[in-house]
Amino acid sequence: MSTTTTAAAVAPLTTDEAETLVAAARAAAEAAGVTVSVTVLDAGGHLLAFRRDDRAVLISGETSTRKAYTALQLDAPTAGLAGLVKPDGPFHTLPTALDRPLLFIAGGLPLHRDGRIVGAIGVGGGTPDQDHGFAVTAVEELS
Repeated sequence: MSTTTTAAAVAPLTTDEAETLVAAARAAAEAAGVTVSVTVLDAGGHLLAFRRDDRAVLISGETSTRKAYTALQLDAPTAGLAGLVKPDGPFHTLPTALDRPLLFIAGGLPLHRDGRIVGAIGVGGGTPDQDHGFAVTAVEELS
């Protein structure tokens, strides 16, 4: 008889949920008069949804994706990570140590279901505080 237990399966993040996140983040940004890009990744880091507003700065597409990837890989909001990669921080070489660079700027949030990570959202195009707020609004909409 085995004494190990198997964790119950957690439903993956769906494309419909990813689209809801994108729409909610974009609506929050539009209400603030900000053009953004929004990226949603699944638990494996694969793209589920992406949208760049017509007038959003071109780099926002890349920053939103890296913010989502960073939040996913570290299972933490990117808003609280910037101090860790400063020259005197414990992870100062981490942003360039991996094949796919991480981005330690606010706007990325991990997504959880039943206590397990199922994906991440990243928003880019506004100030870091704005991007973080738009991502939080999107996650609240999904809850």
